Amino acid sequence: MVAFSPSRLLPDLGPRQMVVLLARTLMREGYDDHLAGHITCKQPDGTYLVNPWPLIWDEFGPDDVLVMDKDGNKLAGKWDVPLGIPLHVALHRLRDDVIVAMHNHPLYGTTFANTGRIPPPYDQSSALGGGTVTLVDEYKSAVNDMDSAMAAATAMGNADMALLANHGVFVTGKTIRAVHQRAVALEQRCQHAWYVEAIGGGTPLAEPVQERFRHSDGDGFIGFFEAMARRELRRDPAILAGGPR
Repeated sequence: MVAFSPSRLLPDLGPRQMVVLLARTLMREGYDDHLAGHITCKQPDGTYLVNPWPLIWDEFGPDDVLVMDKDGNKLAGKWDVPLGIPLHVALHRLRDDVIVAMHNHPLYGTTFANTGRIPPPYDQSSALGGGTVTLVDEYKSAVNDMDSAMAAATAMGNADMALLANHGVFVTGKTIRAVHQRAVALEQRCQHAWYVEAIGGGTPLAEPVQERFRHSDGDGFIGFFEAMARRELRRDPAILAGGPR
């Protein structure tokens, strides 16, 4: 197997451009519930890059990305912080290990969240990205309320991904690539499970195989995110304007 370096697969990109590319690539994977959705990316100085409100995920560019502090206060940017950002604030307070967090309401993930059930992975692509998934049934009010956000983040524990009952999904990781891979796999897992059950059921991946996938940090499949990011750069070369920052 040929080992590829990420630097050979994408231009030199800054963190704002990476946030934009995460939003664009995931929108094409079904993370497209209108104005819903938040991305936070922790920076070395302890601040966070955040997608802007009220721009949809294929609309904002690097210059629109906000900077906020650990309490969710905007430090820089021409737009507003998303309404549901307390969910991210609460999670980052509880989890120093989380660098990138993403929340949205994709169709199949939200459908299974609404049933209060985590579907098994039926194929390897539905398990790529690794990590653990938990069900969080703490929806007392919208997570723009800090108490509700903290309850949901606390219930998530140390899981890498969550189906939020009556709400949506939450995906975490140490890199943009990891969150992209996990989010794509989670939605595919739910979509494939829906179809498998619709035709009468099937056999999930064997448990030892699932366990091997769970131990992945989501950052080892170099090439997957990069390919999807290149597609977005072809569609909108303006993302590259200004170079890394």
